[in-house]
Amino acid sequence: MEISRMKTLAGSRYLNFSLDKESYCMEILKVKELMGMTDITPLPQTPDFIRGVINLRGQIIPIIDLRLKFGLEFLPYHKRTSIIVVEVDVDGEGMLMGLVVDSIHEVIAIPEEKIKILPYINTRVKAEYIRGVADTPEGMKIVLDVHKILSDEEFVRLKTMSPLHAKEMSAQEA
Repeated sequence: MEISRMKTLAGSRYLNFSLDKESYCMEILKVKELMGMTDITPLPQTPDFIRGVINLRGQIIPIIDLRLKFGLEFLPYHKRTSIIVVEVDVDGEGMLMGLVVDSIHEVIAIPEEKIKILPYINTRVKAEYIRGVADTPEGMKIVLDVHKILSDEEFVRLKTMSPLHAKEMSAQEA
C-alpha cells in the first residue's frame, strides 16, 4: 500500500525530449534504449518518415523520423539527434522501433491528474498522436501516445518488411 501511495505522489515517469523546439514526453516504461544517431539502411518503397532499419545487437529495428511523421521539415542529423528505441504491441506481439528526435533531455515525473486531454491542441503535431498535455514545473509538456504514432496498417507493414531485410543487412555486415 505504501508503494502505490508513493507512486501516486511521484507520478508516472516520462522521458522528455524535443522536436522542432517543442517539448514532448513519452512513458518511460515503453522506452527500451536510448542511442545516438547511427547509420540507417534505407528501405525501398516506404514512406519518407520510415528512414530505414538498423541492426541492434542482431535485431533488425525500423527507424521512424518523428519530424517527418508529424509533418515537420526534415533537418540534417547532428550530434544531439538521438534514437529512442521503444517497444509497442502489434497483434499481441512486442515489436521494437526506433524514433528519431532532435534531442533527449531527462526523465521527469508527471502525476496522472496533471495530464489533461484537450479537445484540440495548438501544436504542429496532429492531436491523434497526443495523449494529453501536462503543466510541469519545467513548463508545458506534450505527452505522446507511442501506440498511436503509427496506424495499425503502418505497424503491420513494418512488421512484415523488417525480417525481409535482415538477411541483406547481415550479408552487408559480413
